[in-house]
Amino acid sequence: MIYKKFKEFSLSALGFGTMRLPLTEDGRVDQVRVDEMVDYAIANGVNYFDTAVPYHSGTSEIAIGKALSRHPRDSWYLADKYPGHQISSHYDPAATFAEQLEKCGVEYFDFYLLHNVNENSVATYMNKELGIIDYFIEQRKAGRIKHLGFSCHSIAQGLEEFLDYCGDEMEFCQIQLNYLDWTLQNAKAKYELLCDRNIPVWVMEPLRGGKLSKMPEEFDAKFKALRPDESISAWGFRFLQGLENVTVVLSGMSNLEQMMDNVKTFSEHKPFNAQETELAFAAAEKLKAAIPCTGCRYCCDGCPAGLDIPTLISLYMDAVYYPSINVSMQYEAMDADKVFSACIGCGQCSAICPQSIDVPSVMQEADKLMATLPKWADICRQREEAAKKEKAEKA
Repeated sequence: MIYKKFKEFSLSALGFGTMRLPLTEDGRVDQVRVDEMVDYAIANGVNYFDTAVPYHSGTSEIAIGKALSRHPRDSWYLADKYPGHQISSHYDPAATFAEQLEKCGVEYFDFYLLHNVNENSVATYMNKELGIIDYFIEQRKAGRIKHLGFSCHSIAQGLEEFLDYCGDEMEFCQIQLNYLDWTLQNAKAKYELLCDRNIPVWVMEPLRGGKLSKMPEEFDAKFKALRPDESISAWGFRFLQGLENVTVVLSGMSNLEQMMDNVKTFSEHKPFNAQETELAFAAAEKLKAAIPCTGCRYCCDGCPAGLDIPTLISLYMDAVYYPSINVSMQYEAMDADKVFSACIGCGQCSAICPQSIDVPSVMQEADKLMATLPKWADICRQREEAAKKEKAEKA
């Protein structure tokens, strides 16, 4: 196992993310299989485990806590997160934190994160009256949190604004990073910003929820020709091994086979060479292959609606490739006069576009697609109602 130094800890470069745990036929977390995966992970050098309130409707914390409790406390590090990104009628850091400790069966968290800082949630985290950040800084001082950081799905500008606000208190940052999002979500800019601020990077979605475990046939053959002894999934991890500021790479493994393959990959440091890097980025372009926008921004000059067209196109391509709630959250946070429907269809942008993109048509199709995606506010409301119902039933 590859290890990375962080403060007083030596962390396994591979972390076990518990967002996609194995399930039984009735949809519950399969504790027997989770135990098996944790046993294998620890036996093979994995010592970093990550959970959060929303994962498996709160049962991920319980499952990973049970599995880890069967091993000495000094053989593993546990990370949990405060769900400040969830729209709620109330925020109670103390009560939430106490419940998390109890569910995980621990007296302290080795790592604790402000969960999903983004355009929608940043005002909540920065709200002095709620005192969320201040509370967890105090818990770190009290020893109930060893290290405090945050996860972030915001654009680079939003990340920078949050770092300007409280970056001195944040010890690490977890971002979505892989060779597709290096350009699709401009993860490159976020990674470089964190490097400039000397903040270690934790990686989530290294394989884009498994999407990067499969390649179009032409690239599948090319990948295997260059690395015949490795899986397609390994390519996602090898790309990240070439980024020096990456400390932990979290993989949401769902079975023992995935765990075994990932442990094999992280048994040695074999980052990409120039040829492999070029191939991976070419594959990413093929996967994006939707709209040939190069981000030149010629289209922005003179747009009567003042739209950030390259950003909107990137968001649309992201939604087409993998329509997730993170896309919805970013879109919902945009000003109403800067979204797809604000396009008046004048065509000035298309006339000047070097790639001859029919921008008005793209805006129309994107607007239709966004209307089909789940709304984050609705999901949070449903979760809160379910939680209230559960508490009422227990009472």
